Order: sequence, then structure tokens, then C-alpha cells
Amino acid sequence: MDTSQSVPSQSTDMQWVSALSTRPSLEQAIDEVVQHTQSALQKSADLGLIFISNTFTSEYPRLLPLLQERLQVRHLIGCGGSGIIGPQMTGKTIEVEQDPALVLTLAHLPEVQIHAFHIAAESLPDPDSAPDAWINMIGVSPQAQPHFLLFADSGTAKIKDLLQGLDYAYTGSTKVGGLTGGTAFSVTSGLFCDGHRYESGTVGIALSGNIHIDTIVAQGCRPIGPLYRVTAAERHVLLQIEAQPVRTPGGTLEASQEQTPLSALQSVVNAMTPEDQVLAQKALSIGIARNEFQQTLEPGDFLIRNLIGVDPRNGAVAIGDRIRPGQRVQFHLRDAQSSQAELVALLQQYCDHQGEQSAFSGALLFDCLGRGEQFYQQPHVDSQLLHQHISGVPLSGFFCQGEIGPIGDTTFLHGYTAVFALIRSRN
Repeated sequence: MDTSQSVPSQSTDMQWVSALSTRPSLEQAIDEVVQHTQSALQKSADLGLIFISNTFTSEYPRLLPLLQERLQVRHLIGCGGSGIIGPQMTGKTIEVEQDPALVLTLAHLPEVQIHAFHIAAESLPDPDSAPDAWINMIGVSPQAQPHFLLFADSGTAKIKDLLQGLDYAYTGSTKVGGLTGGTAFSVTSGLFCDGHRYESGTVGIALSGNIHIDTIVAQGCRPIGPLYRVTAAERHVLLQIEAQPVRTPGGTLEASQEQTPLSALQSVVNAMTPEDQVLAQKALSIGIARNEFQQTLEPGDFLIRNLIGVDPRNGAVAIGDRIRPGQRVQFHLRDAQSSQAELVALLQQYCDHQGEQSAFSGALLFDCLGRGEQFYQQPHVDSQLLHQHISGVPLSGFFCQGEIGPIGDTTFLHGYTAVFALIRSRN
């Protein structure tokens, strides 16, 4: 079925429209999305975002020339994705995961400065460089308080080094986005930036001025077992942990002894229900508490990382991030029900805090390709949950091979995560 639709922004100043087409012809898909977005915007387009499914990989070289023939926009940036997210004809946002799809977002951004860039991995400053090296590479002053949208090739971008450098140079700036990559039949990556197509590195835009980006990062897990404190670790390997003290009915704190993380994990698994034990064989992760002193931990307070391997000889467990003594960790399970519950809790928490004070112009979703219909056993879950809590905001995005979003004050590369960016005027 061919679908395309644009949804106008609710903001009176900043305007944001999106249109999705599922036509298998690239020319027809572009014609649809351009016609709908330009008709709905009715103002000059300062920024365009384009996300195109990997089923069009062989036609990536034709995308920008075709757009340039039909569209006038100051800056245009985007990438390919394993699936595409956008509004259909009825106004409902859909997630197209297997079929051809293309979504175009146009934005009228008064009082907003836009700076587009491409970064090759080999041009990244040394990790020990001063902030000026990163600032000179980007070309935007930290005093402008920019927010960043980043789209990177999964195999060549050195994205973790880039995120660390941007956090160092642009403290307090939001960085969101996702990783793209080639299909099983092609290594061609689609990275598009202001008339140029790139096959490696990172493309991005810095947005400063009268614009603000709020983020919601849903990692899709639920905690299991006790909370532990790390007592010994080397780089990304857990060596010794101890359970956090538990208060007894008599009011005293019951201390625990150190143990290997493998021994602790075995105890946690043995205490699970049979259903969770089956799930743990493929969906077991570990959460690192971002605040070492916070007493009550809620959804979003953990950075979820994969368990990479175990060493039965010494009981060590390797995880997908650096870990150090003193940090707190808890094992987590990932399943569809927990994922929905966590996202609902985060959205409700955000709405309760935000209230009615903001008129959102647009929203972006960078969703892991491990989520979606195969995971939830039903389509469009993440996008529909957003609209159940924040209605009327046009949403577009793509399914990623890694999601970029903040936890606390630090930006991370995530997996199995949904990262929402909610765009509004700063004033």
C-alpha cells in the first residue's frame, strides 16, 4: 500500500512537517513527500531531514540529484536505515521495517542557526586534545549552546571517540542520532549532507539559537536480583562485587560478602521463574547506575550494557563498557512487556515534569533494529506510545544499528534502545 502524509507543527513560530511514502519507485516516492511537505509548510524550509530504507541502497547515488530538482531547502541531511518511521495518509505514524520507504521532514526555523558538517574518522582529534581541537573541527562555538543531530556509518565513524570529544567540548549540549550501515548485499552506506553523499564517517548538524531538544532514552529492560557494588574491576571486566546491604526487620543493616560476578549471576538466575530463565539465555544484560549516591533507582537511571563473556576460572564477567570499583550494577532482562512498561513510565515521567508549558514543533525517533514488530509481536509500538502521551507532534526517524542519546550528562552509544528527540523553541 502506498502511503504519504504530512502533519503540520503545532508551534506558531517554528514549523515542522513530515511525510512518508512507501512507493517502490524512488522518483514517485520523492514526488509524494516533496509535494506534501511543501504544501503543508507554506514557508521557506531552513532544514530538511531525509531517511530512506536500505531497500533503496542501489539508488542512493540518485537520491540527492532527484531531491535537488524538486526541493529548495537551505540544509538537507539524512541517512539510510533498516526501517523508516513517519506519518502516513491518515495522520498515524507507522514503522516500515521491511518494505521500501522514504520520509522527508522540512522545518522552518526562525532565529535558529544551522551548521552542517561531515567528519571522517581519521580527522578526529587525539583523545587527549584540548576542547579547542574539537571546536575547530566542528566550527561552532560552545557559547552558542548548540544541539547536535548525528548520523554515522556503523563501521567507520569511531562514534564513541566522537561522542566523548563532543561531550568534552560542548558540555550541556544535547547529542542524538543513530548509526546506519550497508545491507547484507552491499557495503554502501547512505550518509547525505548538503548535496554530498558519503560512505563513511559521520554527518551532522549543529542547531543553535531559539531551539531546544529534550530527549527520552528507553533501554527496554527490567532489573533482576539485588543491587551490587563493584569492589574489583579492570577496564571492562568485573572481578569482584558485593550485594548492597539489606536492612533486617530489627533495623540493622545486613552486610554481604564479596563474590565473583559469575557466582552472583548464577544465584540470580537460579532464583528466576522458569520463563525468565529461558529469557535469560538470550536477553540478559547488566545495568550500571549513573549516580553512585542515588538511593532509589528508577527507569532511566541505569546505563544498560551487554554481557560479553565469562571466565569460569576466576568468575569474572566482561561487559560492553568500562567499569570501575565503587560503581553499582544490577543484572537486567530485556523483554517486550518490560520494554513497553519502561517507555510508558519514562513518557509519563517526562509529561508530568514538563506539563503544558511547551508547544512541540517536531519529534525524531532513533529506534534499534532489534525492537519493532519482531520484538513486540505487533507493529508501530514505540511510535504509538509517544503519540499516546504527546499527541499531534509530527514524528520521523529510522531503525538504527546503534542509537545515540544521553544518560545523565553523558552521551552514549546504545543498543536495543529507543531514543526520542522532542524539538521546541527555547523561548
